[in-house]
Amino acid sequence: MTAVELSPTSAMPRGRSHWSMVRRRFLRNTWAVGGAILLFLIVAACFGSLPYWLAIDPHSTAVMRMEFQHTDVMRQAPTDQHLMGTDQLGRDLMGRMAVGGAISLFIGIASALIAVVIGTAVGLTAGYAGGRTDAFLMRLVDMLYGLPYILLVILMRIALVPVGQKWLALVAIGNWKITNPDRWANVLVLLAGIGAVSWLTMARVIRGQVLSLRDQPFVEAARAMGLRNHQILLRHILPNLVGPIAVYATLIVPGAVLSESFLSFLGLGIQPPLPSWGNLASEGVATLSTVKVYWWLIVWPCAGLSATLLCLNFVGDGLRDAFDPRGG
Repeated sequence: MTAVELSPTSAMPRGRSHWSMVRRRFLRNTWAVGGAILLFLIVAACFGSLPYWLAIDPHSTAVMRMEFQHTDVMRQAPTDQHLMGTDQLGRDLMGRMAVGGAISLFIGIASALIAVVIGTAVGLTAGYAGGRTDAFLMRLVDMLYGLPYILLVILMRIALVPVGQKWLALVAIGNWKITNPDRWANVLVLLAGIGAVSWLTMARVIRGQVLSLRDQPFVEAARAMGLRNHQILLRHILPNLVGPIAVYATLIVPGAVLSESFLSFLGLGIQPPLPSWGNLASEGVATLSTVKVYWWLIVWPCAGLSATLLCLNFVGDGLRDAFDPRGG
């Protein structure tokens, strides 16, 4: 009997890389994939339409096309000309939804990035250093957990908005200059405030992961090679935290978007005439009446916010399951 010779490549099963397994597990999650597709469409619709809605009309003093006021079509139901209707000042609600969604998403994503940077830095430092440093940072996290985030955001607005107005008023690139520094200073302080109070859970999660990694053999080998602490953190520990960081970052974004919308709904966030989904919903609630219901003024902002939050949560859950090594 002739023996069959097998080459090494045919005898050994081909292994899968970590990222290919993560991608395969994520794509098997129907809800996560559907949420990612719908989220992409929402983001593309909001940001892709900005060049149109922010166009300057040479025959008007209005800066944004969606800010044009037409008193003859105030609170008009959806029509072929205004697909989502008009608001109480006759402004096209679709344009305000697009720009408001872009602002809400921008604040949510930027706040999440700030929270990820702060939370990762604090968690890495606390988990790797241990001892008094760990105790001090975790007690700081516990103290901030006990403070209402609305109060912190209000205090930051009172302290930083005037400073931001002065700085933005001095910003000039060639002949271009910021025309409404007070409006944009409020936006920047709002996203910084939300990001500054959203990193607490991230810090605890990263600290727990670092505590489980710092005594692993590959970290001990790095110490034996004479690597400095910051080199061990950046080269060996941080790459092993990409999965948890990505998962919790996607879970921070919906919380940040919801916080912005809630603060804007209360009148503490984005201020009119600049739109956001939160203050659009607030304006819709203000028009509720027993005589006539202008349903489109509250249905569209709430629908856009709800759909975005659901998609973000589906994507976050899908990433969590995809990075789980116990997954299939």
